[in-house]
Amino acid sequence: MTQGLINPADLPERQIEKLLTIAAVLMRRVEQITDDSGAAYAQFQRAAMLEDQVRERTRDLEHALDLLNDSNARLAGANRETEAARQNLSNAIETIQEGFALFDAQDVLVLCNSRFGMHMLDVREHLRPGLSFADYVDRVSRSHFLELPAGETPEAWAIARHRRHQDQHVIFNVRMVWDRWVQVSEHRTAGGGTVILQTEVTELVRLERLERGKMLDEQARVIRATLDHLSQGVCIFDAEARLVGWNQRLTTLLALPLTRLRMGAGFDHVIDALRPDLRFGEGMTGARLGAWVQGPGARVGLRFEMRRGPDMILDVFAEGMPGGGFVMSFTDVTAERAAIEALSRANETLEARVMARTLELEDALGNAERANASRSRFVAAASHDVLQPLSAAKLFLSSIADDALTPGARSALEKAENALLSVEGILGALLDISKLESGRAAVSVGPVALDRLLAQLNDEFGAIAAAKGLRLTMVQSRAVVVSDAGYLRRILQNLIGNAIRYTDAGRVLVGARRKAGMVRLEVHDTGPGIPEAEQDNIFKEFHRLNARASASEGMGLGLAIVERACGLLGHPLGLQSQVGRGTSFMVQVPLADHAAVEVAPVVARGPRPLIAHRIVFLVENDAPLRRAMAHLLERWGVNVLEAESAEAALALIDELGILPDCFLVDQALGPGMDGLAFLQTVQARHRPVAARIITADHSATLAEAAAALGVGVLYKPIEPRALEGFLAGLG
Repeated sequence: MTQGLINPADLPERQIEKLLTIAAVLMRRVEQITDDSGAAYAQFQRAAMLEDQVRERTRDLEHALDLLNDSNARLAGANRETEAARQNLSNAIETIQEGFALFDAQDVLVLCNSRFGMHMLDVREHLRPGLSFADYVDRVSRSHFLELPAGETPEAWAIARHRRHQDQHVIFNVRMVWDRWVQVSEHRTAGGGTVILQTEVTELVRLERLERGKMLDEQARVIRATLDHLSQGVCIFDAEARLVGWNQRLTTLLALPLTRLRMGAGFDHVIDALRPDLRFGEGMTGARLGAWVQGPGARVGLRFEMRRGPDMILDVFAEGMPGGGFVMSFTDVTAERAAIEALSRANETLEARVMARTLELEDALGNAERANASRSRFVAAASHDVLQPLSAAKLFLSSIADDALTPGARSALEKAENALLSVEGILGALLDISKLESGRAAVSVGPVALDRLLAQLNDEFGAIAAAKGLRLTMVQSRAVVVSDAGYLRRILQNLIGNAIRYTDAGRVLVGARRKAGMVRLEVHDTGPGIPEAEQDNIFKEFHRLNARASASEGMGLGLAIVERACGLLGHPLGLQSQVGRGTSFMVQVPLADHAAVEVAPVVARGPRPLIAHRIVFLVENDAPLRRAMAHLLERWGVNVLEAESAEAALALIDELGILPDCFLVDQALGPGMDGLAFLQTVQARHRPVAARIITADHSATLAEAAAALGVGVLYKPIEPRALEGFLAGLG
């Protein structure tokens, strides 16, 4: 009952007051109640018990009240101490000369001193605890007291300020109106908060300007402008290791306070500002750098790495200067190092794929090389087999050229000769392209006289050009160039032949220009020209522009041979063309220095020389070709001895006991002795005799072996005029 009448939430004084009131009421009721059954006495007993309980409860409440009063006293003391500490902190912050502000981990302003924001009166009234960092930056960016760089908007400035806020430590200068400057330092606390310091540096900036104006001349200002445009941070020290120059990029990369970067500051003073946030890379220490700075004599270039914070990597290069000073440059290579690491990781994953692909390519290359070798052997063998009957056909035709023929027969004979010339040209082109593609083409580089070469080409193509009504102009040159005579002739033959083939009217001009130790051979025509889109395609095999489907017009191999031969000899090849105006090809060849060119006898065109009654020994295992050559020689009045093998020829010489005037010997005589071995045996047994090796092998090896033996070479298909010239030169 008592507990129901008393509210435990009441103060102890109130509870005691209620208990006393209840006791008084109960005592009055006991005194008023009288009955015969003794109920009054029982009520009295209960009142006495209740009074004891009230007294005990009162003591408990008094004890609780004492404890509560003690707790309240201690709480009041703690509050007074907290308030005193807060006041002391505010007083301490207020004594700081710089503006100070603290933002918590949620970027909410906790406290600031009266100097924080004092340079911006329109922002200062809003700097109250609870202000978010975003609102603070927004108000600063729109302040009338902030002087933005030229062309920069408040929004752009705010974005850049938020970007800087992401760094652990950042220092930058802000320009205010009336040419005032404030340096802002921002640092992260251990709890994730942010401390911002604002320092008035106007006097320092103005003093720096004054000092620079006194010290720097026009050249120094140019150097300063150059330094400020470099992507590297640069600082310059004099012979006493005192700072005499730096650029803005340095302060950005190293986050150095402006107070550390002042004219005349010592090297150690600058380095001390870097130590908390920068670490030296492998192989470099502060002691080694200090020894390099203080070392006597000329300084050798020093390169090392430094790390700023957890991520940034700086490449540092220090170099001595004349006069004892030195310069240091700092380059941010963080992105490059990250790219190298990414490439390294990618390389590790690609190595297995590259290895597998390499094995596949090696297998494919082996198969291709085997196929190419088989093709080259097949082309060489097939060409040799075809050249044998071709030579026989040409010799048979030459043997009847002087007979009295009807006009129809003479026309048929000319067509047959033209057809054979076409077949010969196609086979020669196939052989050339096969050698050049296989990479086995042998070259014999030496001095080549252009006057002889151009004269021969003029004789070769003059009649062909005249038959088409074209004027072929060959500008002679006395220059001597360094090249392979055979391939250079082949190059010019293809270029001149193409020019005549594709030119319907006008002229073809061939000449040479000297220029800086080189000779440029040029072939110009007045043909239809080559469209620019086709100028790369014309060097492909079997590619012809507007050509008729006739083998007599060529197979489109000429320019492919020219390009590959020029590449083999190292002669640059050029092309200029204009549709409707004509085309010019240029081949650049080195000029020989005082080269001596052997002059071979040239067989002039005209009447056949007197070669009758000479004795020629013909050794040829191919019966049709042997009969054709013998028939032609006999038509010229030559006495012919024949043999189908080297052994049969040696036996016949021994039987007759005389040597002929000359030998015509096929190199490939079949099993046993070849042509050169046969001639060597003849020379050993008897004496050297004039001879020619007949072959379809254009290799330099065979030509050198024949020259060493003093023997010339006639290539298949055999030209009757070349054979005639050899016999005429016997004397």
